[in-house]
Amino acid sequence: MLAIVEGFSVVWLIILVGWFVGRRNVLGDNAAQVLSRLSFFVASPALLLETLSKASLKEVFSEPLLVAAASAVFTGLIFLLISKYWLKRSLSEALLSAMSSSIVNAANLGIPIAAYVLGDAALIAPVLIFQLAFYTPCFLLVLDATTSGHRATPGRVFLQIFRNPMILGTLVGLLLAATGWKLPDLVAEPIHLIGGAAIPAILIAFGMSLGTSKPLSATDGWRRDTLLATGFKLVLHPLVAYVLGHLVLGMSGAALFAVVVAAALPTAQNVYVTAQRYQVGLTVAKDTVLATTVLAIPAMFAVAILLG
Repeated sequence: MLAIVEGFSVVWLIILVGWFVGRRNVLGDNAAQVLSRLSFFVASPALLLETLSKASLKEVFSEPLLVAAASAVFTGLIFLLISKYWLKRSLSEALLSAMSSSIVNAANLGIPIAAYVLGDAALIAPVLIFQLAFYTPCFLLVLDATTSGHRATPGRVFLQIFRNPMILGTLVGLLLAATGWKLPDLVAEPIHLIGGAAIPAILIAFGMSLGTSKPLSATDGWRRDTLLATGFKLVLHPLVAYVLGHLVLGMSGAALFAVVVAAALPTAQNVYVTAQRYQVGLTVAKDTVLATTVLAIPAMFAVAILLG
């Protein structure tokens, strides 16, 4: 349990640095948006390419991947329908809310928690691969179509794939993993250095955004969306993972604990970066990331107690 607290402490310290920088206006106006765009267009694609190029594709067909995929899709789809038809949000706003309720922080929180709590960093790989290679790109494609004002014809979808740097980084990384090819050091080293900027840029930009508005404000009209997304992320998502893993696939012990803990991870900061990129759902994304990052610690304690 101490490892969980340590993993979150690192994240919160970097967010605190971003908050301090934002309060002091050290980087000037619009710095948070610039950092988010740097991460979206430059650093995150490099990180995706490097991470996925080293992945074992055999893990794509493992039981933890099935649990990660099915639980995320189920949670996200239910929230998408609620947001669109009950809360009466636009499709793009509903998509961002669905991302907030079902995309976990598998990189900068999932990896250390898998290593120090579960005993093997590779246990988070199925979640990471599914989200980076399939789940997030699907959201990005639909958001490209809904925010551009053009109908998503096959031709436009094809062009959007090759215009979106996050998707390009994912595709190249998977290609390298599938073929076993390795980039020459002259290319791989700059990619590694650039990718290393992704997580700090995301967390600092997120911290800077916290000084611009109060979380869960009743006046902005998004409190209900945020509370529902938080509940879906920390309660429904791990519950669905447990049901699928234990009752459907017959998982138990450490394997079951690993998939439920992975589902109980907080909302990824990449969701906020995406909201910044498309300028939609910013309040829900920011507040859900904040709320789930705070509440994920007791949520994981509860998982540990319930599963022994």
